Amino acid sequence: MSGQVVVKQASVVKRLGVVLAIASMVFVQSLGIVDARPGDGGGMGSRGSRTFSAPPVTNTAPGGAAPMQRSITQPTPSSPSIGGQAPIQQPAAAPSFGRSLLGGLAGGFLGAGLFGMLSGHGFMGGMGGFMSLIGLVVQALLVVGLIYFVVSLFRKSRQEPAYAEQGYARSPVQMTPASGGSGVSSAPVQIGDSDYAAFEKLLGAVQDAYSREDLSALRGLATPEMVSYFGDDLARNSQSGLVDRVSQVKLLQGDLSESWNENGSDYASVAMRFSFVNAMYERAGNRVVSGNPNQTQEATEIWTFRRVPGGQWMLSAIQQTH
Repeated sequence: MSGQVVVKQASVVKRLGVVLAIASMVFVQSLGIVDARPGDGGGMGSRGSRTFSAPPVTNTAPGGAAPMQRSITQPTPSSPSIGGQAPIQQPAAAPSFGRSLLGGLAGGFLGAGLFGMLSGHGFMGGMGGFMSLIGLVVQALLVVGLIYFVVSLFRKSRQEPAYAEQGYARSPVQMTPASGGSGVSSAPVQIGDSDYAAFEKLLGAVQDAYSREDLSALRGLATPEMVSYFGDDLARNSQSGLVDRVSQVKLLQGDLSESWNENGSDYASVAMRFSFVNAMYERAGNRVVSGNPNQTQEATEIWTFRRVPGGQWMLSAIQQTH
């Protein structure tokens, strides 16, 4: 009898190990969303009244820009929509009643199944080996489902603006459209060689400061809004025990998408294709977790820069391209 108990306990432990292994693999794959490189987690920042308008396509970025995902600028009913990009509505922060109820029921069912397994009665009680196997499968599916539920909430929270930096205004910027519904009145801005040189310099400087986790340097290169997003991403990496390193940034091709002036500030959106080396390291052991420190990669993004009269260009937004 004692031998049967030992065998049964060993079987329970083995099955529990399988379930946990499955859950761990799904969890690791689902949470593979730690940010790499500035802006690699999605479009972020503000482009004045054109924040929710797609920048015109260029030779460097013929597919156009992806929508903005994080911005303190709030869309208005009259926000222009170019290229089919509609203003993005911020998701509700509170979970729905149905979703909360489903999570509670699934959690209770899962807890009961785990208790039954650990107590030697199996997930479905004393209903035989076949039902026990079915119970194991159901339990694995429940674990995976709950993990995806948690991950979806985590991803959703990342799409909502989170401001880590202190000392900057956090209130949403509401753009007032001009008469005619075409957005804030703006005038074109002439962009010359010195401006393009400044954009290329900022491309490398921002990547370098981000790689060194130097928020002080980033404050001199980007708008307070962008620095707050960088701070959020770096803090998330730190909490995960990771450090993101970018090096050997080189501009390969670039062209101007659009430039304009509004409310006393100049804006310029530039499509840039550049090469770089990027890898994520363990903060403690310096072991490479993702990426390849010996392989050059390429990316094409649209960076928007902003300057006030007499000031220098600052990074105001980053958008991925299609």
